[in-house]
Amino acid sequence: MTADGTAAPTRKITCTEALAFNVYARDCPSRETLFDITGRWGSLALTALLENTLRFNELRRRVEGVSEKMLSQTLQALERDGMVHRTAQPTNPPRVDYSLTPLGEEVAERLMGVIELVQARQADIDAARERYDAGLRPA
Repeated sequence: MTADGTAAPTRKITCTEALAFNVYARDCPSRETLFDITGRWGSLALTALLENTLRFNELRRRVEGVSEKMLSQTLQALERDGMVHRTAQPTNPPRVDYSLTPLGEEVAERLMGVIELVQARQADIDAARERYDAGLRPA
């Protein structure tokens, strides 16, 4: 309400006004970053690089099923987000290595916690899926 008792006009609150960043806000840049990290290939690429610096084809072999195009797009997005460092060696043929930045390493370590949890609880997840698919949903 305004001082004269009329309703104040509403305005959209941006993600940087409500919080430093709010991934739940439609236009917040943190949402794009989260999608880059948790997309189909982002988390796998990040955690594979946690093990070692890898060349493109080494990374592609490590992350089975990813196409060359999708891995390239994923790495570009993660490089743009400051999580992956790309080093081009001036050799013939050219050699390109990918490694994690300190930020990428921190994110990858946290993702490994989720991956380890999922792998440890996969039997429970499989059982829940079987119950769900059989129509035995919990009440």
